[in-house]
Amino acid sequence: MRYRLQQTLDRLELHDTEEALTQPVYVDFIGGKARHRLHYGGGKGQAIAKAIGLHKIKHPHVVDATAGLGREAFVLASLGCRVTLLERNPLVHALLADGLQRAAQADDAALHAIIGRMTLLAADARDWLSTLTAAAQPDVIYLDPMFPPRRKTARVQKEMQFFHTVVGEDKDSGALLASARRAARKRIVVKRPSGAPTLAAVTPNFVIRGKTTRYDVYVPVD
Repeated sequence: MRYRLQQTLDRLELHDTEEALTQPVYVDFIGGKARHRLHYGGGKGQAIAKAIGLHKIKHPHVVDATAGLGREAFVLASLGCRVTLLERNPLVHALLADGLQRAAQADDAALHAIIGRMTLLAADARDWLSTLTAAAQPDVIYLDPMFPPRRKTARVQKEMQFFHTVVGEDKDSGALLASARRAARKRIVVKRPSGAPTLAAVTPNFVIRGKTTRYDVYVPVD
């Protein structure tokens, strides 16, 4: 296998065995981009908060059905959401679990509160959503299906290469949207690149636009 998990003294990392000089992929909720966005991301004024509906829904339960490296889930948890992260790929799930564990062990009470609102499950989102009872339905379901590869920085290229190679294409993202619309109480939010077509050619009820991405918002259906 080209990509291999490696436990270092500090964290669990995913390494590219074919390109030894490539920086490893890992999850970090303690510092770096996560910490910067926590302090300077814009709080409830940022686009994702508006899309989730934090101005209308107080402390919602959000299911992040395509958790990835957990960045958006961390932002939502920092804004008071209770977030269930679903990740079906075992390598990505292992990285997420390691990142959450390290954050929980950090000497930071505020960080502990955020991590305490995040629950990680190893699950295929469509299967998991199909088992929900009406009482267990989340307020919001968030989807961040695979973006087309971007070519801006080496870091972005390598990270996207990892996802396309290890995770593969989200060929069932249209079906996942349909499942999400039957399982959410209040809304479904789909993150898309600004110029990308809508997911599965389904027109959203409204759109919240960010700088380089947009959030297509759908209402539930019976």
